[in-house]
Amino acid sequence: MLIDLHTHTRPLSWDSYLSADELIERSKKAGLDGICLSEHDYFWEPGKVLELAKRHNYLVLPAIEINTEDGHMLCYGLEKYVYGMHRSLELADYIKEANGAMVGAHPYRRQMPWVVKEEKDYEEALERASRNAAYGHCAALERINGRGSVKENTFSARLCDYMRVPGTAGSDAHAIGDIGKCATEFINTIESIEDLIEELRAGRFRPVSLVAEGVLTAG
Repeated sequence: MLIDLHTHTRPLSWDSYLSADELIERSKKAGLDGICLSEHDYFWEPGKVLELAKRHNYLVLPAIEINTEDGHMLCYGLEKYVYGMHRSLELADYIKEANGAMVGAHPYRRQMPWVVKEEKDYEEALERASRNAAYGHCAALERINGRGSVKENTFSARLCDYMRVPGTAGSDAHAIGDIGKCATEFINTIESIEDLIEELRAGRFRPVSLVAEGVLTAG
């Protein structure tokens, strides 16, 4: 199954140009089997997610992208925002209590070196990034981000390899052109958020680039 774990819609994500209905229909046409609605620091009401899934006859799962002091975290299994979740270690506790899963979104941000004179400079950046306090609590890191450049996704891929952690892929869709660029392929069938969390925690998935070779770094 191909599932986009990272998407945004308006008006819940202020910077998105997509309606939920548009995102779902475009994702279906792109050949994806499901999506996660991961708005910025905002939860969809469960009933509305079920309504969307039923109306489109499509797998639509709730998620959230939380802005923490250690970067953005894609969270699965939480139901409400609680003050303190901006602190990654507190967020990790809430994830544990909920039997959820957390993925480090676009790990290249604020961690990738823009000017590299020698390979050791790059290695030092990877080492610093690997010490991110949140990553030890993540089921995976986002190896491919649909809005990331080749250079940015290469850093994320190398960080996954450096830390020996699984990698996911998500479009981070904010506009029509973002949809269908990449997705996470799951071995087993996903029918619910509980299924998704189980597979994430078990590592039974891989990141897949769905665009022309060379545009994104495949995992």
